[in-house]
Amino acid sequence: MAKLYYRYGTMNSGKSIELLKVAHNYEEQGKRVTIFTSSLDSRDGVGQVVSRIGIKREAVPVDRSFNLCNYVGRLDYTPHCVLVDEAQFLTRVQVRQLALIVDDFNIPVIAFGLKNDFSNHLFEGSEALLLYADKLEEMKTICWYCDRKATMVLRFQDGEPVYEGEQIQIGGNDKYKPVCRRCWMNGGGCAVLYEK
Repeated sequence: MAKLYYRYGTMNSGKSIELLKVAHNYEEQGKRVTIFTSSLDSRDGVGQVVSRIGIKREAVPVDRSFNLCNYVGRLDYTPHCVLVDEAQFLTRVQVRQLALIVDDFNIPVIAFGLKNDFSNHLFEGSEALLLYADKLEEMKTICWYCDRKATMVLRFQDGEPVYEGEQIQIGGNDKYKPVCRRCWMNGGGCAVLYEK
């Protein structure tokens, strides 16, 4: 029986490379996959899943009006698996469409994305996936500044951490660092947040 999986983690936790690995494993066995990614990230061209280690491949770009269920239903083949990169950018309706792909078409869907943004709020797509997914899997990496597990993302502007601003601002290591809660609260440094 097919399931909806949400594999979430901070930046640099290997989400995109894991998606590419899953796609390769299916295709090596002669099984077809359909890959979606957000149209928001155009750093390497729209419709590209790109890993930080340099591996990339084409995917179907998805904007906020895109109907994933209709797209899969109109394919001239039935994919063995649907893979979604940057799933945090999906709308709540699009996450429900992923659930319909699982429930009505019996196709497993594996979505990969961030859970929370730089100000530690859930993205719309992440919140919906946390509610609708059959299985949640955390992908782990270590804090940029210490040896703890990174659970948050710290945004930088002009070399300084920022905690307010637009939720979506596309960027890589130049703008974001994966951090633990303590380092997020301390702005990546050793500042003390309380008075003795």
